[in-house]
Amino acid sequence: MKNIQAIRGMNDILPDTSRYWEMVEGLLCHVAIQYGYQEIRFPLLEFTELFTRSIGETTDIVEKEMYTFLDRNGDSLTLRPEGTASCIRAGIEHGLFYNQIQRLFYCGPMFRHERPQKGRYRQFYQFGVEAYGLFGPDIDVEIMLLAMRFWQELKIDHKVELQINTLGNLETRVKYREQLVQYFNNNYDVLDEDSKRRLLTNPLRIVDSKNPDLQELIKNAPKILDYLDYEAQAHFDGLCRILDEIKLPYVINPRLVRGLDYYCRTVFEWVTTEIRAQNAVCAGGHYDGLVAQMGGKSTPAIGFAMGLERLILLVADNLTMPNLQVIYLVLLGDDVIAEGMLLAEKIRANNKVNVIVNCGGGSMSSQLKRADKSGAAIALILGDAELAKREVLIKYLREDKPQQSVKIENIFNYF
Repeated sequence: MKNIQAIRGMNDILPDTSRYWEMVEGLLCHVAIQYGYQEIRFPLLEFTELFTRSIGETTDIVEKEMYTFLDRNGDSLTLRPEGTASCIRAGIEHGLFYNQIQRLFYCGPMFRHERPQKGRYRQFYQFGVEAYGLFGPDIDVEIMLLAMRFWQELKIDHKVELQINTLGNLETRVKYREQLVQYFNNNYDVLDEDSKRRLLTNPLRIVDSKNPDLQELIKNAPKILDYLDYEAQAHFDGLCRILDEIKLPYVINPRLVRGLDYYCRTVFEWVTTEIRAQNAVCAGGHYDGLVAQMGGKSTPAIGFAMGLERLILLVADNLTMPNLQVIYLVLLGDDVIAEGMLLAEKIRANNKVNVIVNCGGGSMSSQLKRADKSGAAIALILGDAELAKREVLIKYLREDKPQQSVKIENIFNYF
C-alpha cells in the first residue's frame, strides 16, 4: 500500500516549530490590539464569484492558482486565496462599514495552487490588518508604523526595508496604462511570453517582472508618478512628508504596482534580502473602490498582509523562547495516581506553571529520564512513603541543588 503523505506544498508544523509560530502569532495579535484593531474571523470557503469580482478575472490568482470545485448543490466554491475579499464580504453582510470606522485584523491559512518554494506554499498562513472609513495619508502612516512595530518587537527591523509607490486614482491608471501599452508594444519583440500575455490583460504587472532580461527595458518604461493628478499627488506628498517628520525610513519604488486589480493610491512593501526566493515579507495598499464594487457603500480602505512562513524564516534566529517553568510529576505506584493528578491540578491552578504528569507507570529511573527529556526544570516525586507522610520530594534537574522534602500543603507557596 502506498504511504499516505501530505499534499505537495501543504506542510505540517511540528511541535519543535509550532512554539515559534505561537509566539509570533501572539505578538502580532497583541501589537494590532495596541493600535485599536479588533480580530475578525471568516470561513475558509467562499463562493467563487467573491474572488473573481474582487481580485480580478485576469490576475494570476484567479486564472491559475485558485482551488475551486463544485459542491453537491452545484455551487462553485473556492478555498480563500487571500483575506481582503472575505473581510469585505463579512463587513458588508454584517453592516460593519456603513458610516463607521473599522480597524480589523485576521490570521489564518490561505490557499493557492502555485509552485512551492522556500517561504511560499500552497497552504500558507497570513496575518492581515485592514482599516475602513479613513481616507487621508495619516492612516497610511499608522498602518506602516504598526508593521514597523512588528519588526521591532521581533528584532528584525534591520533586515527589512519599506518601499512605497502610488497608483493614483482610476483616471491616473487609465492614462498610464495607455502610455505603458504603447511603450511595450514598441518593444514587443523583447518581451517574454508572460509579459506578452499581461500586455493584453494587466500591463502594469509587466513593470513588476523579475525576468533579468527585461530589467533594462522596464527601467526605461514610463513611470506612474509622472501621470498623477492633483489629488493623488497631494496624498502621496502628504504621506512622504509625515514619514520624513517621524523619521520612518522608506524608498520610493516606481516599479511597485502590486498584483491585484483592486489596488489604488498608496501601495507599499516591506522587503528583505534575507530570503532569496521571495523578498517581500509584508505588502499592501489602498483599495478604496472595492467595498462599493462588492455591493456596499463607497468606503476608503487600506491594509496589508504578511506571509507567516517567510516571517518565521526571518525571525527564527532572533527569537528567544520564554523560559517557562516546567515541573514533571513522578508517580511511583498505582495508589498515588489519583492523589498525584489532583496535586498537579492544584499546582497549575495556584501557580500558573506547566505540570507534566508521568502517565504509563515505570521505575524511578525511567520516569526521571522522561522528566529530563521533557525539558522540565524540576521533578516532583510522589510515592507510597511520601504520600503516607503527606510530603513530596523535589529534585532539581537543571541546577546543582540538593533534593528536599516539602509538605504537600506547602508546595503551592514553594513555587
